[in-house]
Amino acid sequence: MSTHLQPVEALIVVDVQSAFVSGSGAVPDAVRLVDRTTDLIARARRSGALVIHLQNDGPAGADDEPHTPGWALHHAVESGPTEAVVRKPEDDGFQGTVLERLLTDAGVKSLAICGVMSEMCVQATARTALALGYRVVLPHDAHATQDIPAAPGISERIPAAVVSRVAEWALGSDVEITPHASDVVFQAVPASPVSAP
Repeated sequence: MSTHLQPVEALIVVDVQSAFVSGSGAVPDAVRLVDRTTDLIARARRSGALVIHLQNDGPAGADDEPHTPGWALHHAVESGPTEAVVRKPEDDGFQGTVLERLLTDAGVKSLAICGVMSEMCVQATARTALALGYRVVLPHDAHATQDIPAAPGISERIPAAVVSRVAEWALGSDVEITPHASDVVFQAVPASPVSAP
């Protein structure tokens, strides 16, 4: 784990949507998660870093089905050249989206990732970012998930906090895991980014 981090030029906020942070379907520590993501977004904006909100398009009937209340982003999005929303059809925020183009256009080489769910969309997006050569910072207290229910003959219930820790550990030694979102430092993007369509 690292607490002395070099600045990053982008923040990717993964699926912080109403279905996952409010109501009966919220992750167990949703209040903490929203507090940390709010802080990260505010500091990234002040620094001129690129802020990208990923928004998952769930299937029909899912809590995050497009244009339902649960699909809505929790955080307000500011208009401007350094903030964008990227809708995604898969766990991986890069698959079938313009995410890589936005990062490339802005000259981004390093990024922080936060949001939900740790072992699904957060991990999948971080893994692809690493494979594409980005420096990736993952603040431990700024991603979350649900408990894994007990499975007879397999395991007892696995607490969400354990699932999140395993998810970040499974990313290997290239990811920079930091204990606190407050450890992440931002800097302005080097180029003028192009807004998502």
